Order: sequence, then structure tokens, then C-alpha cells
Amino acid sequence: MSDIVKYETQGRIAVITLNRPEARNAVNGDVASGMEAAIDQMEADPNIWVGIITANTEGEERPVFCAGADLKAINSGQAGGLGTKRGGFAGFVYRERKKPVIVAVDGLATAGGCEIVLAADLVVCTTRSSFGLAEVKRNLIAGAGGLFRLPRAIGQAAAMEAILTGDPIPGERAYHLGLVSRLVEPGKALEEALELAGKICTSAPLAVWASRKVVLAAAYEDDATLIDLTNQEFAGVMASEDTKEGLTAFIEKRLPNWQGK
Repeated sequence: MSDIVKYETQGRIAVITLNRPEARNAVNGDVASGMEAAIDQMEADPNIWVGIITANTEGEERPVFCAGADLKAINSGQAGGLGTKRGGFAGFVYRERKKPVIVAVDGLATAGGCEIVLAADLVVCTTRSSFGLAEVKRNLIAGAGGLFRLPRAIGQAAAMEAILTGDPIPGERAYHLGLVSRLVEPGKALEEALELAGKICTSAPLAVWASRKVVLAAAYEDDATLIDLTNQEFAGVMASEDTKEGLTAFIEKRLPNWQGK
């Protein structure tokens, strides 16, 4: 793992940090390949159940979680390296995975940076954060999922205004619109995301992963397909060792010892 994308673990939680503060954490080829490698590591490790994506914004008066694509890389003919075959932009926005990812934002997430946020499962942000798709201001369009994910997250009217004007949505409004799960004071996003991830880790991981899969499918599939998918995931979870453990723990009035199998 390169220093440009840091990977650390805290118990069952993987913390992935964008580490290009000098470039407003913009995505270049190194960031894309580093993010893909980090997600690969998270998914492959049976001891990791939840991921967090955050960014190094230390010492910045106006912090930026991620400014999106590195325009210098695009201008020098390196646009093709800003994504990966499996993950799309930043090695992440279209990446298939089973484990939930929380994004911890303290500052501006704009353009592709906002699309990274929209590709996560839960968002924690600070009161000084904002989210925007500013592409129209540069005669571009958001090409990494933002045009269809933002309306799903906050509704068509609010999303249309943000997309057509390019103006960012303040963190507090994003919280009230439903994009953000938890809103905290500046400097507290990662701490809050770790608390939330820890709470998720007290739940049975197989059930968490299966439930996430069905919830995400609801945005794309019809009811019949969703019923089949729910039944399929339900059967898999019921047949697991953790289900036996969960029922036994309930009967014995103790906390379950989840194994993720």
C-alpha cells in the first residue's frame, strides 16, 4: 500500500485515508490504484467487517476531503488512469463489495470527491463540510455515478438544483436531506465514524452484509427480484454457524460471539 492511500486497522474496522492534502486529495492514478488495493485488502481479510474512508486535511484552514479528479493529470493525458477496470473512478465508485463502507468527511467533497461519498454506504460529516457536483461550471458532467446517486439520496428537486447550478450543499442541509447519517463538530468525523463502525461490528456480520445487499438492490430491481434475493440471502444467513450462536446466546442471556461464518 502506498503512502498516498493509507490503510490501517482498528479491531474489525479498516480505515482508508486519502493522503494528498497538498493537492486537495484529488484523484490521480496513484490514488485510484491505492484505493482499489485498499478495498481488495479489506474484502479479503476475514477479520475486517466494516471499512471507513477518510482524508488527511490536517492544518487546512478550508479543508477539502476530495476535490475530485486531478485536473493536472487529465491535462497531461493521464485521464485513463483515474479509474480502474473493477472500481471505476478512484478505484471505488463502481466497485462490487460485500462489506459496508462509511465515509468520514471533514471539509469539501466536490465533483468526483462527492461521487466517492455517494458510493459509500453511510456518511458522517462535520458542520464545515459540503457536497457538490460542480462539473457544469467547467462544461463537464458528473460521470462517476453522481447524476443518478444524488437524486436517490436526497430527492430529485434538491439534486437537480445542486447538479444544474454546481453549487455545493452545506453539511447541515445534507444531513436534513438524508445524505448524511451523522453530523458532528469540525475535527470529529473520523471519531464518530469509528463509533458507528464499532456499533455495526456488534451485529452479526453475515446478516449485515446480506441486508446491505438487498437494500442496495432495492434501488434497481423490481419487487419479484427483491423477494427472490431476500429469500436467497435469508437462507444463506440461516444456515450459518453465527445464526446458531445468536440464538444460543439469546437463550443463555449473553452477548453473542460472532465469527462471520
